[in-house]
Amino acid sequence: MRPNLLILAGTTEATALARAAAEAGLAGTVSFAGRVERPLRQPLPQRIGGFGGPEGLAAYLAANGITHVVDATHPFAAQMSANAVAGCAAAGVPLVALTRPPWQPVPGDDWIRVSDIAGAVAALAGPARRVLLAVGRMHLQEFAPNPQHFYLLRLVDPPAMPPPFPRVHAVVDRGPFAEEADRALLTEHRIDLVVSKNAGGSGAYAKIAAARALGLRVIMIDRPDLPDRPERATPAEVLDWVAETHAGTERGV
Repeated sequence: MRPNLLILAGTTEATALARAAAEAGLAGTVSFAGRVERPLRQPLPQRIGGFGGPEGLAAYLAANGITHVVDATHPFAAQMSANAVAGCAAAGVPLVALTRPPWQPVPGDDWIRVSDIAGAVAALAGPARRVLLAVGRMHLQEFAPNPQHFYLLRLVDPPAMPPPFPRVHAVVDRGPFAEEADRALLTEHRIDLVVSKNAGGSGAYAKIAAARALGLRVIMIDRPDLPDRPERATPAEVLDWVAETHAGTERGV
């Protein structure tokens, strides 16, 4: 039986992997959690929605003849990653994570590191600032206790309801972004503080480089703890892993 992949998606790396798998002639499905209204079109069949926890995922794997699972979700999708580990273990299906290393400060960066969203909310207590809040729409309500700031939001989809801030401007756009454009955006809105998840990768790094160039402080939210699982750094390494764990599989067939 040829490999049949389930790619848990939501990142640029997931899209790159789906493209590489399709070009290699592998079967697979790309799965999105459904938090984005218009996910990027994929070169493999795609599905949208959850699985119903580890048990639901295990049942899906069995029902659909999935031979390999690749967790290429966002580094902050901790619950999905935990469900993937448990569901794959229950189904006896091998799992690997396609990961990207977290960003590290370099000379010129001015970071305040916090452990979670609550830490970022606490760090925003104080006088009014002009804040780029780059945490995704799911977390906006958690920042409501700090209404004194002006918030610049950049969202993939228009907000379903008005953000919970008296002074706010939302930009609807999808990355990857360029440093020059982000410098212009921060300058146009007179931003003096950036709040960001440590997503890693290149697609969202432009705002961090722009903040450095403009001498702005960044409240950087550390990644959540994730369960132990095998990891690979590139789509090519993932395809090698598929070949190694699937008897008789050859790359490109």
